[in-house]
Amino acid sequence: MKTYSLSKIIMTLQKQNISLFAISDFARLFDLKNSNTLYKKIQRLENQKIIKKLINGKYLFLLSHADEFSIAHFILNPSYISLESALSFYGIMTGFSYSLTSVTTRPPKTILLNNKEYSYSRINPSLFWGYEKNGQFLIANKEKALLDYCYFSLKGLRTPIDFDEIDTTQLDNRKLSEYAHRWGDKRIVKIIKNII
Repeated sequence: MKTYSLSKIIMTLQKQNISLFAISDFARLFDLKNSNTLYKKIQRLENQKIIKKLINGKYLFLLSHADEFSIAHFILNPSYISLESALSFYGIMTGFSYSLTSVTTRPPKTILLNNKEYSYSRINPSLFWGYEKNGQFLIANKEKALLDYCYFSLKGLRTPIDFDEIDTTQLDNRKLSEYAHRWGDKRIVKIIKNII
C-alpha cells in the first residue's frame, strides 16, 4: 500500500478528471484496503474542503467542475434526466424548475443538496428507455421527456401539460407517435395524436 499526501490525492483526482466518486472507487484508486485508513483520508479531505459528501458513500471533488445533471445522475442509479428538466434543457418547455427532475426504476426520492432539490420519479422498468448519454449523465431524448411528462401527469403527479405553452416544432412527430404506441397506453396515444 502506497502512502498518499493530500497534494498527491488532489493531483491524481485532477489528472484522472474525477469530479464525482464513490468511496469504493476512491479505495480502489488509492489502493486503500484498510477501512480505518480509508475513512481517515476521506475525513481529512472533507475537513480541508477538498471533497464534499453528497450522500452516503458518494462524494464531490470540489476542485473540479461537476454540473447539476451529472450530480443528479451520480446520486441515484439507474436514472436519467427527464420531465421538466429535460424539456427545459431542450427549450421545449419555458421556465426553469427549482427541482432537477429525473426518472428512475427505484422508489421515488427527493434529495436536497446545496439548496438544490433533486427529484426522482419512479417509472416501470419496461418504460425505462429513450435516453442517451451526454457527458457524465443520461438524459431522455426530446420525445421521451415529453411522454414521461404526460405519463406522470396522467398519474396525477404533474400538472397537465398545456401544449399552447410548449414548443412542439422541435419534436420528431414520427418518433413521438412510435414511442406513444410502444408505451402501450391508449391515453398517451390520444394525447400525442392531439399534438401531431
